[in-house]
Amino acid sequence: MSIWVTSDPHFLHDREFIYRPRAVESAREMDEKILMNLQRFVRPSDDLYILGDLMLGGPDRLEDGLKLISQIPGQLHIVRGNHDTDKRWKAYKTLENVVEAKNSIYLRYNGYNFYMSHFPSLTANLTKESLKQCTINLYGHTHQHNNFYQDIPYMYHVGLDSHDCRPVLLDTIIEECELKVEECKRQL
Repeated sequence: MSIWVTSDPHFLHDREFIYRPRAVESAREMDEKILMNLQRFVRPSDDLYILGDLMLGGPDRLEDGLKLISQIPGQLHIVRGNHDTDKRWKAYKTLENVVEAKNSIYLRYNGYNFYMSHFPSLTANLTKESLKQCTINLYGHTHQHNNFYQDIPYMYHVGLDSHDCRPVLLDTIIEECELKVEECKRQL
C-alpha cells in the first residue's frame, strides 16, 4: 500500500487559464489526462489524499463530475477546497471510493507529521533540529508550478500544476522536503 497526495483536479473546469498550463487543449482533455494519470499510478489498495477543488461546473454537471471521481482508484481522503460547494461536498461523501472527507487532515507517517489543507498554512519554522520535529503543511489552491511555498521546506504544494498532472508519493514529498532543508541550511 502506498500513500499518494494531490490537489485541484478541477474536473469539468472549462477555462483556458486552468487547462492550458496543464498542456492540454480543452477541459475534456484535461479530465482524461488527470484520470489516466491517477489510474496509472494509484492502486486500489492505496490511499489517495485529494486536497480540495475536485470539480467545477454548474448543478447540471454534478453527476458528470461524480462519475469522474468515482473512477479514481484507491481509498480517497478528501479535504474541502474553496470550490467544493455544500452540494458537491455532500455528494462526494456518497461515493464508494471516498473513505474520509474533512476540512483538513492530520497524518503521522514514518515519524513525520503532516497537516493537509487546501490553503497554504504556516505550521513550523526552521529552528527545529529535524524535519521530524516540524509539522509539514501539504496544500493546493495556489496552482503554482514549483513545489515549495516561498522556498519554505515544510510547506509543500501537492497540486497537479507542479506535478505534471500526476499525484505525488508521500515518500517522495519527504525526500524533497529533506533536501530543501539541507539547501536552506547551506544558505544560512
